Amino acid sequence: MRILLVEDDHEIQSFVTDALLGAGYEVDAADDGQTASSLAAKRSYHGMIVDLGLPDLDGIDLILQLRHSGVRSPVLILSARRSVDERVRGLELGGDDYLTKPFAVAELLARMRNLLRRHSSVAEDPTRLHVGDLELDLLKRRATRAGDVLNLSPQEFALLEYLCRNAGKVVTRSMLLADVWGMRFQPDTNVVDVHIYRLRGKVDLPGRSPLIKTLRGIGYVVTAA
Repeated sequence: MRILLVEDDHEIQSFVTDALLGAGYEVDAADDGQTASSLAAKRSYHGMIVDLGLPDLDGIDLILQLRHSGVRSPVLILSARRSVDERVRGLELGGDDYLTKPFAVAELLARMRNLLRRHSSVAEDPTRLHVGDLELDLLKRRATRAGDVLNLSPQEFALLEYLCRNAGKVVTRSMLLADVWGMRFQPDTNVVDVHIYRLRGKVDLPGRSPLIKTLRGIGYVVTAA
């Protein structure tokens, strides 16, 4: 599991990173909110640890930005702010748990394990698919990215659904022709290329991290990494 750690105190960042790595997690660390936002836009995280006293913006504002962009990873807030009002505010505005400084590493790891376990038990929804900030509602046959509805044709939705069900895996043109279009032979057709081109124009708009990637001569892959 991969964790995003957002902490500007390098000493705390270092020993928390070491503790997470020792517990078997993969860790990406950020010193400020802008770096954290950039990392979260490029890949999905199972959980995040966010300090509130960041140099460029308040940690609460960062959490709100991430939630608005579609990031649903559970967040453990790490802060020296100890008042009840501050803790309540953090939990009401997008945090899932709150740990005050100074803290015991053992407690941080226990809270992280609990968050991940709790989130995995409620977050798995067979009617929805997620890749980064892209979400597919399989019941309503609706796709959104960062909350914005994508105007897809039924065939484009079917193609995107297939790619998302195989997120992180390379799918070939032959696989798409067989499984999306039902073509059990390989005619001389560019139907896959045309639909991928149109789909990419709707999903990967300028300013957004591209999710649909082409591996020339091999196939396609959808990934937020």
